[in-house]
Amino acid sequence: MTSASALAGLYLPQIRMDFATIEERVRAAEEVGFHSTWFIDHMATPGGRQLDLLDAWTVATAVAVRTERIRVGHLVLCTELRHPAMLAKMTASLDVVSGGRLELGLGWGSVPQELADYGFGDAPPAERSARLAETLELLGLLWSGEPVDFDGQFWTLRDAVCRPTPLTGRVPIHLGGAGPKLTMPLVQRWADWWNCPAGAIDQLDDLRARAGTARVSVQHPIGLAASTAERDEVLDLTRRRFGGWGGVVAGTPDEVAAALRREREAGAELFICQFHDFGRPGTTRLFAEEVLPALA
Repeated sequence: MTSASALAGLYLPQIRMDFATIEERVRAAEEVGFHSTWFIDHMATPGGRQLDLLDAWTVATAVAVRTERIRVGHLVLCTELRHPAMLAKMTASLDVVSGGRLELGLGWGSVPQELADYGFGDAPPAERSARLAETLELLGLLWSGEPVDFDGQFWTLRDAVCRPTPLTGRVPIHLGGAGPKLTMPLVQRWADWWNCPAGAIDQLDDLRARAGTARVSVQHPIGLAASTAERDEVLDLTRRRFGGWGGVVAGTPDEVAAALRREREAGAELFICQFHDFGRPGTTRLFAEEVLPALA
Protein backbone atom coordinates (compact mmCIF):
# COMPACT_ATOMS: atom_id res chain seq x y z
CA MET A 1 0.00 0.00 0.00
CA THR A 2 1.27 3.45 -0.92
CA SER A 3 0.22 6.47 1.09
CA ALA A 4 -1.38 9.45 -0.67
CA SER A 5 1.35 11.77 0.54
CA ALA A 6 5.07 11.18 0.40
CA LEU A 7 6.95 11.26 3.70
CA ALA A 8 10.32 12.82 4.47
CA GLY A 9 12.99 11.61 6.87
CA LEU A 10 16.10 13.50 7.95
CA TYR A 11 19.24 11.33 8.00
CA LEU A 12 21.52 12.96 10.55
CA PRO A 13 24.68 10.98 11.33
CA GLN A 14 25.91 12.35 14.64
CA ILE A 15 29.48 12.89 13.46
CA ARG A 16 31.25 16.19 14.21
CA MET A 17 27.93 17.45 15.54
CA ASP A 18 27.21 18.38 19.14
CA PHE A 19 23.86 17.59 20.67
CA ALA A 20 22.65 21.19 20.60
CA THR A 21 23.05 21.19 16.81
CA ILE A 22 21.33 17.82 16.46
CA GLU A 23 18.41 19.00 18.56
CA GLU A 24 18.08 22.25 16.61
CA ARG A 25 17.99 20.46 13.26
CA VAL A 26 15.56 17.78 14.37
CA ARG A 27 13.22 20.37 15.88
CA ALA A 28 13.32 22.36 12.65
CA ALA A 29 12.50 19.23 10.64
CA GLU A 30 9.63 18.45 12.99
CA GLU A 31 8.27 21.98 12.62
CA VAL A 32 7.99 21.65 8.83
CA GLY A 33 6.37 18.23 8.99
CA PHE A 34 9.15 15.67 8.53
CA HIS A 35 8.01 12.16 9.39
CA SER A 36 11.22 10.97 11.05
CA THR A 37 14.86 11.51 11.89
CA TRP A 38 17.57 8.85 11.66
CA PHE A 39 20.96 8.33 13.30
CA ILE A 40 23.85 5.89 12.89
CA ASP A 41 25.06 3.14 15.23
CA HIS A 42 28.79 2.56 15.54
CA MET A 43 31.33 2.19 18.32
CA ALA A 44 33.43 4.85 16.59
CA THR A 45 33.21 7.05 13.52
CA PRO A 46 33.77 4.86 10.45
CA GLY A 47 36.97 5.92 8.74
CA GLY A 48 37.90 8.35 11.51
CA ARG A 49 37.95 6.90 15.01
CA GLN A 50 39.57 10.02 16.38
CA LEU A 51 36.32 11.94 15.77
CA ASP A 52 33.61 12.28 18.41
CA LEU A 53 30.52 10.13 17.85
CA LEU A 54 27.66 10.28 20.32
CA ASP A 55 26.09 6.92 21.18
CA ALA A 56 23.19 6.02 18.91
CA TRP A 57 20.68 5.02 21.57
CA THR A 58 21.47 7.94 23.87
CA VAL A 59 20.96 10.43 21.03
CA ALA A 60 17.67 8.86 19.93
CA THR A 61 16.35 8.87 23.50
CA ALA A 62 17.35 12.48 24.12
CA VAL A 63 15.81 13.60 20.82
CA ALA A 64 12.61 11.68 21.53
CA VAL A 65 12.03 13.40 24.87
CA ARG A 66 12.74 16.85 23.40
CA THR A 67 10.33 16.57 20.49
CA GLU A 68 6.62 15.93 20.19
CA ARG A 69 5.67 14.49 16.80
CA ILE A 70 8.66 13.45 14.73
CA ARG A 71 9.49 9.76 14.78
CA VAL A 72 12.97 8.61 15.80
CA GLY A 73 15.11 5.76 14.53
CA HIS A 74 18.47 4.52 13.25
CA LEU A 75 19.74 3.39 9.89
CA VAL A 76 20.63 1.04 11.28
CA LEU A 77 21.13 -0.39 14.74
CA CYS A 78 23.72 -3.16 14.60
CA THR A 79 22.22 -6.28 16.15
CA GLU A 80 25.71 -7.70 16.72
CA LEU A 81 26.17 -5.12 19.51
CA ARG A 82 23.13 -6.07 21.63
CA HIS A 83 21.59 -9.24 23.01
CA PRO A 84 18.06 -9.69 21.58
CA ALA A 85 16.43 -9.63 25.03
CA MET A 86 18.22 -6.39 25.86
CA LEU A 87 17.24 -4.91 22.49
CA ALA A 88 13.60 -5.87 23.07
CA LYS A 89 13.66 -4.16 26.47
CA MET A 90 15.33 -1.03 25.10
CA THR A 91 12.95 -0.67 22.18
CA ALA A 92 9.80 -1.27 24.18
CA SER A 93 10.92 1.22 26.83
CA LEU A 94 11.79 3.98 24.36
CA ASP A 95 8.58 3.36 22.44
CA VAL A 96 6.61 3.95 25.64
CA VAL A 97 8.68 6.96 26.72
CA SER A 98 8.35 8.59 23.28
CA GLY A 99 4.61 8.04 23.02
CA GLY A 100 4.96 5.40 20.33
CA ARG A 101 7.35 7.30 18.02
CA LEU A 102 10.16 4.76 17.68
CA GLU A 103 11.11 3.23 14.32
CA LEU A 104 13.44 0.24 14.64
CA GLY A 105 16.01 0.06 11.85
CA LEU A 106 18.15 -3.09 12.09
CA GLY A 107 21.17 -4.56 10.34
CA TRP A 108 23.93 -7.05 11.07
CA GLY A 109 26.88 -4.66 10.80
CA SER A 110 28.27 -2.72 7.86
CA VAL A 111 31.86 -2.47 9.15
CA PRO A 112 33.10 -5.99 9.99
CA GLN A 113 36.52 -4.71 11.07
CA GLU A 114 34.86 -2.57 13.72
CA LEU A 115 33.11 -5.63 15.18
CA ALA A 116 36.39 -7.52 15.34
CA ASP A 117 38.38 -4.62 16.79
CA TYR A 118 35.87 -3.99 19.57
CA GLY A 119 35.60 -7.62 20.61
CA PHE A 120 32.29 -8.58 18.98
CA GLY A 121 33.84 -11.31 16.86
CA ASP A 122 34.54 -11.81 13.18
CA ALA A 123 31.61 -13.95 12.06
CA PRO A 124 30.99 -14.05 8.30
CA PRO A 125 27.95 -12.33 6.75
CA ALA A 126 25.88 -15.53 6.55
CA GLU A 127 26.21 -16.11 10.30
CA ARG A 128 25.45 -12.49 11.15
CA SER A 129 22.40 -12.64 8.90
CA ALA A 130 21.21 -15.78 10.68
CA ARG A 131 21.63 -14.07 14.06
CA LEU A 132 19.61 -11.11 12.80
CA ALA A 133 16.84 -13.52 11.76
CA GLU A 134 16.82 -15.06 15.24
CA THR A 135 16.78 -11.59 16.81
CA LEU A 136 13.76 -10.64 14.71
CA GLU A 137 11.93 -13.76 15.85
CA LEU A 138 12.75 -13.07 19.47
CA LEU A 139 11.63 -9.45 19.30
CA GLY A 140 8.15 -10.51 18.24
CA LEU A 141 7.95 -13.06 21.03
CA LEU A 142 9.27 -10.76 23.74
CA TRP A 143 7.10 -7.79 22.75
CA SER A 144 4.06 -9.90 23.59
CA GLY A 145 4.82 -9.38 27.27
CA GLU A 146 4.30 -13.08 27.90
CA PRO A 147 6.97 -15.46 29.28
CA VAL A 148 9.25 -16.73 26.53
CA ASP A 149 11.11 -20.02 26.42
CA PHE A 150 13.34 -20.18 23.37
CA ASP A 151 15.93 -22.62 22.10
CA GLY A 152 17.66 -21.15 19.09
CA GLN A 153 20.89 -21.61 17.22
CA PHE A 154 22.46 -18.63 18.99
CA TRP A 155 20.39 -17.84 22.10
CA THR A 156 18.51 -19.73 24.79
CA LEU A 157 15.90 -17.96 26.93
CA ARG A 158 13.92 -19.28 29.89
CA ASP A 159 10.83 -17.57 31.30
CA ALA A 160 12.01 -14.29 29.75
CA VAL A 161 9.50 -11.43 30.09
CA CYS A 162 9.72 -7.99 28.48
CA ARG A 163 7.50 -5.37 30.07
CA PRO A 164 6.27 -2.79 29.38
CA THR A 165 5.30 -3.78 25.89
CA PRO A 166 5.33 -1.38 22.92
CA LEU A 167 2.26 0.84 22.87
CA THR A 168 0.74 -0.84 19.81
CA GLY A 169 2.19 -4.27 20.56
CA ARG A 170 5.19 -3.88 18.25
CA VAL A 171 7.66 -1.31 16.94
CA PRO A 172 7.83 -0.84 13.13
CA ILE A 173 10.86 -2.72 11.79
CA HIS A 174 13.00 -1.27 8.99
CA LEU A 175 15.53 -3.48 7.24
CA GLY A 176 17.97 -1.92 4.81
CA GLY A 177 20.08 -3.33 2.04
CA ALA A 178 19.65 -5.04 -1.28
CA GLY A 179 21.41 -8.41 -1.08
CA PRO A 180 19.20 -11.04 -2.75
CA LYS A 181 20.48 -14.00 -0.70
CA LEU A 182 20.90 -12.69 2.85
CA THR A 183 18.94 -9.44 3.12
CA MET A 184 15.85 -9.54 0.95
CA PRO A 185 14.52 -12.83 2.43
CA LEU A 186 14.62 -11.17 5.86
CA VAL A 187 12.83 -8.12 4.47
CA GLN A 188 10.10 -10.27 2.98
CA ARG A 189 9.50 -12.18 6.21
CA TRP A 190 10.00 -9.61 8.95
CA ALA A 191 10.06 -6.01 7.75
CA ASP A 192 7.38 -3.37 7.98
CA TRP A 193 9.64 -1.16 5.85
CA TRP A 194 12.37 -1.94 3.36
CA ASN A 195 15.00 0.79 3.08
CA CYS A 196 16.57 0.78 -0.37
CA PRO A 197 20.06 2.29 -0.02
CA ALA A 198 21.43 4.90 -2.39
CA GLY A 199 23.71 2.45 -4.16
CA ALA A 200 20.83 0.16 -5.12
CA ILE A 201 18.34 2.73 -6.37
CA ASP A 202 18.83 1.57 -9.95
CA GLN A 203 17.57 -1.89 -8.86
CA LEU A 204 14.45 -0.59 -7.12
CA ASP A 205 11.95 -1.96 -9.63
CA ASP A 206 13.50 -5.43 -9.64
CA LEU A 207 14.01 -5.63 -5.88
CA ARG A 208 10.56 -4.33 -4.99
CA ALA A 209 9.00 -7.72 -5.71
CA ARG A 210 11.43 -9.37 -3.26
CA ALA A 211 10.33 -7.07 -0.43
CA GLY A 212 6.95 -8.72 0.03
CA THR A 213 4.41 -6.50 1.77
CA ALA A 214 6.99 -4.16 3.29
CA ARG A 215 6.54 -0.47 2.59
CA VAL A 216 9.42 1.16 0.74
CA SER A 217 11.74 3.92 1.83
CA VAL A 218 14.65 5.19 -0.22
CA GLN A 219 17.78 6.88 1.04
CA HIS A 220 19.68 9.55 -0.88
CA PRO A 221 22.41 12.11 -0.44
CA ILE A 222 20.58 15.23 -1.62
CA GLY A 223 22.00 18.55 -2.73
CA LEU A 224 19.14 21.05 -2.65
CA ALA A 225 19.79 24.47 -4.17
CA ALA A 226 17.38 27.26 -3.30
CA SER A 227 17.87 28.89 -6.72
CA THR A 228 19.58 28.40 -10.05
CA ALA A 229 22.18 30.92 -8.92
CA GLU A 230 23.24 28.56 -6.09
CA ARG A 231 22.91 25.38 -8.13
CA ASP A 232 26.50 24.89 -9.27
CA GLU A 233 27.93 25.58 -5.82
CA VAL A 234 25.54 23.11 -4.17
CA LEU A 235 26.20 20.43 -6.81
CA ASP A 236 29.93 20.76 -6.34
CA LEU A 237 29.67 20.49 -2.54
CA THR A 238 27.34 17.49 -2.77
CA ARG A 239 29.65 15.62 -5.12
CA ARG A 240 32.68 16.30 -2.94
CA ARG A 241 30.93 15.07 0.19
CA PHE A 242 28.89 12.17 -1.18
CA GLY A 243 30.05 11.46 -4.71
CA GLY A 244 31.31 7.99 -3.81
CA TRP A 245 28.03 6.86 -2.26
CA GLY A 246 25.92 6.38 -5.35
CA GLY A 247 22.36 7.62 -5.68
CA VAL A 248 23.22 11.32 -5.36
CA VAL A 249 20.33 13.63 -6.26
CA ALA A 250 21.09 17.31 -6.65
CA GLY A 251 19.66 20.47 -8.15
CA THR A 252 16.85 22.93 -7.66
CA PRO A 253 13.63 21.79 -5.96
CA ASP A 254 12.04 21.08 -9.34
CA GLU A 255 15.02 18.96 -10.41
CA VAL A 256 15.15 17.03 -7.14
CA ALA A 257 11.40 16.39 -7.25
CA ALA A 258 11.65 15.12 -10.83
CA ALA A 259 14.39 12.66 -9.85
CA LEU A 260 12.49 11.37 -6.82
CA ARG A 261 9.17 11.16 -8.64
CA ARG A 262 10.34 8.08 -10.53
CA GLU A 263 10.92 6.29 -7.23
CA ARG A 264 7.61 7.51 -5.91
CA GLU A 265 5.90 5.98 -8.93
CA ALA A 266 7.76 2.73 -8.22
CA GLY A 267 6.19 2.58 -4.75
CA ALA A 268 8.52 4.57 -2.49
CA GLU A 269 6.67 6.30 0.34
CA LEU A 270 9.42 7.63 2.59
CA PHE A 271 12.39 9.65 1.33
CA ILE A 272 15.25 9.65 3.84
CA CYS A 273 17.54 12.52 2.99
CA GLN A 274 21.12 13.30 3.91
CA PHE A 275 21.35 16.89 2.77
CA HIS A 276 24.46 18.57 1.42
CA ASP A 277 24.55 20.91 4.45
CA PHE A 278 23.64 18.18 6.98
CA GLY A 279 20.08 19.32 7.43
CA ARG A 280 20.25 23.03 8.19
CA PRO A 281 16.75 24.37 8.95
CA GLY A 282 16.43 26.34 5.73
CA THR A 283 17.10 23.26 3.65
CA THR A 284 14.61 21.01 5.43
CA ARG A 285 11.98 23.74 5.08
CA LEU A 286 12.72 24.08 1.36
CA PHE A 287 12.37 20.33 0.88
CA ALA A 288 9.10 20.23 2.80
CA GLU A 289 7.58 23.19 1.01
CA GLU A 290 8.77 22.72 -2.57
CA VAL A 291 9.78 19.08 -3.09
CA LEU A 292 7.36 16.97 -1.04
CA PRO A 293 4.17 18.50 -2.53
CA ALA A 294 5.42 17.52 -6.00
CA LEU A 295 5.62 13.88 -4.85
CA ALA A 296 2.01 13.62 -3.67
